Amino acid sequence: MRGTAINEYSTRITLQGKEIVFKNSRIPAEEYIDFLKRTDLGSQYPGEDFRQRIQTLVENVAISLLAFDRDKVIGVCFGLTDYAYWLFLSDLGVDREYCNLGIGRRLVQQAQHIAGGKDKIIMVACANDDAVGFYRKCGWKKAEDFMSFSSIKWTDFTVE
Repeated sequence: MRGTAINEYSTRITLQGKEIVFKNSRIPAEEYIDFLKRTDLGSQYPGEDFRQRIQTLVENVAISLLAFDRDKVIGVCFGLTDYAYWLFLSDLGVDREYCNLGIGRRLVQQAQHIAGGKDKIIMVACANDDAVGFYRKCGWKKAEDFMSFSSIKWTDFTVE
């Protein structure tokens, strides 16, 4: 792996009667692709070089938080951070069967904690229209001063 080491972090909580384990650890690319099929995240990636890019993503992302119900991955939060000012959430998703249990909110809080804490970090997320409501409930505001540039070919597709 080329990426930085993931600091081991694990916590266990009960959400609406379900014991959920949150870990800061890597996920194999094939397991992440399987997870994408069970979420709305599966449509945020282009079809070009999909598997190779997912492999690179899971090997190199700075924060890789996973939520488990027993051995099943039910939530993922990937973040890039400088551990001083910024945390950019590139992926945040919850298995459709586990939505509305507070898992997404908990993943965001844990990512913020790992990146430096609530009072130190400015958080940015790449949110599709369906996710804007979630972030607003978490107290986020939609930014108007965000710039982007893309030079890759982008063919929409959904992981199935």
